[in-house]
Amino acid sequence: MEDAKEKIAEMKGIPTQDELVTQLQEGVKVVTFNKKDGSERVMTCTKSLDVIPEANHPTDGKAQKEGLINVWDTSAQGWRSFYYDRVKSVDVPKEHNAKE
Repeated sequence: MEDAKEKIAEMKGIPTQDELVTQLQEGVKVVTFNKKDGSERVMTCTKSLDVIPEANHPTDGKAQKEGLINVWDTSAQGWRSFYYDRVKSVDVPKEHNAKE
């Protein structure tokens, strides 16, 4: 099953779900995905506790739905989520490119 997941991620040009979660834990990414209603959403987000305000750090380790990724939206300053299978692209934010 892992091979299939890796192949799909490779075909879409995006990291696997586990790789994406790791990247989000390490920094900020721009994720483009289709919302449930079919509209496209571009979100600058992270799971990095270095970026998320301390008052908003997650407090419980409750289980989440399969394929659902909870992230901190750095623009809206709030928690959001998206389904991995709806992800179209993953990029580094422009302001982070300038530093490298």
